[in-house]
Amino acid sequence: MGEAPDPLPMIRGEHVFLRATERDDLERYTAWFNDARVTRYLLMDTPFSLTQEETWFERMTAAQGRENFHFAICLRETGEPIGTIGLHGVDLKQGTATMGIAIGEPDLWSRGHGSDALRALLDYGFGTLRLERIALDVYAFNERARRSYEKCGFVLEGTARKALFRNGKRHDIQQMAILREEWAAQDRPRSWELP
Repeated sequence: MGEAPDPLPMIRGEHVFLRATERDDLERYTAWFNDARVTRYLLMDTPFSLTQEETWFERMTAAQGRENFHFAICLRETGEPIGTIGLHGVDLKQGTATMGIAIGEPDLWSRGHGSDALRALLDYGFGTLRLERIALDVYAFNERARRSYEKCGFVLEGTARKALFRNGKRHDIQQMAILREEWAAQDRPRSWELP
């Protein structure tokens, strides 16, 4: 009898897939969230311990599938985790959520993995959870992320002027969102259609 084929990931992009976060991921996450290159674009501004990450994991898993849907971003070719992504503050009655993403491996930035993961998350949010609106905040100085969000269909809705204090300076935070009809109008294969 031959080897069983690898399972087809439920939430997949062309080059990445999303899976549930496991306790074994926490050391890797802690390393990412203590790397100044990564945290420059996140709300974190103090060193992050493994104990804190374990506390977060317990809270996150308790809320998983209700108000939060958090995933590890993994390369389809190797299964290696490269980042995190999730829907937060999910309100199924109103059909709204916010999202966050971090590619924790800086040497894999600017390769399209974030956009690929984001498209898979949008397909899950709109195509499975039946959301109507997904929003995010992005720091104005994070041009690479803003371009990725725009490429995935997010629209700038407003700017919170000087809302972030980071490294001795004030920065704007831009608010972006995508609506169900904007996602539905995209001419691309959906996550569930990809091989």
